[in-house]
This record gives sequence, structure tokens and C-alpha cells, in this order.
Amino acid sequence: MSYSYLFKFIIIGDTGVGKSGLLLQFTDKRFQPVYDLTIGVEFGARMITVDNKPIKLQIWDTAGQESFRSITRSYYRGAAGALLVYDITRRETFSHLASWLEDARQHAVPNMTIMLIGNKCDLAQRRAVSTEEGEQFAKEHGLIFMEASAKTAQNVEEVVKQLDF
Repeated sequence: MSYSYLFKFIIIGDTGVGKSGLLLQFTDKRFQPVYDLTIGVEFGARMITVDNKPIKLQIWDTAGQESFRSITRSYYRGAAGALLVYDITRRETFSHLASWLEDARQHAVPNMTIMLIGNKCDLAQRRAVSTEEGEQFAKEHGLIFMEASAKTAQNVEEVVKQLDF
């Protein structure tokens, strides 16, 4: 299928925050409860329509382990946007956001759109990071913010609608 525009996005964040789950939900509209750790990067694509123009989104799901950071940094090049993901049930993943953001700003184009996503909002009863904390971090750093659930697909489609094409 032909397209008018191609946009590359990367998904970044700590291991186990649900980056691969978000990618699978976005590209295949399904959830897989058990994942192997991402080694290096995984790739997915999806066609969307904006203003009656077909747009192809390439989404690169990067490994969250520290040992892969040097490899995944090369995937920032050419990216129109990044989805910076943390797990709302694991405070340490929220605490590491500043490091991920610094990486993104250092290795990507200066005007790259970055969206902060608090994933696993279906597990609200186990919440360790409040919505307000996510909103505040996003506001302080000029990011778009949203909570989502790869498992239930809550707000997964809305993520794309929030990105400015």
C-alpha cells in the first residue's frame, strides 16, 4: 500500500514497563500476557489516515535493559517522535524517566515530539505513581502525557491522535 508520509517513532523506557505490549496492541490490536525480553529492537508498522492522506507509522520498540542502551541510541536518528513509557505500578520506572529523557534529547532531533505514557492503568489498585505526578513531570519537561493500558487497549488509539502530524 502506498503512503503520502512515513513517520518513525521509538518506544523507550525501562525493561518490563510494557513497551512491547503497547506496540502489539497498536499494530495488531491484541495483547500477549507473557513476553520475552526485547533483545535490541523490535519493529512494527501501521497505516493511518490524517486529513485524507495515508501515513505509514514505523514503530521501533527498544530494549529497556541498560546493556542495550548503546545499541538502541542509534534508533533515535530520524525519529519524528518517542513514546517514553513507565509502569504506574513500579515507582523505580518513573524515577528513571529523567535519564531516558536526557538520552532522547541528546541523540534525537531537537524538535522531536515526546509523549510520556503511564502504562498499566488497568492495575490502578496497585498504583505506585499518581496520575498527577505523571502530569507534573510531563508539564515540567514539555511532554504530552497520557495513561494507557496495553492489556485492555485503553487509550492506545488515543496516543496516535495526540501526536501532532
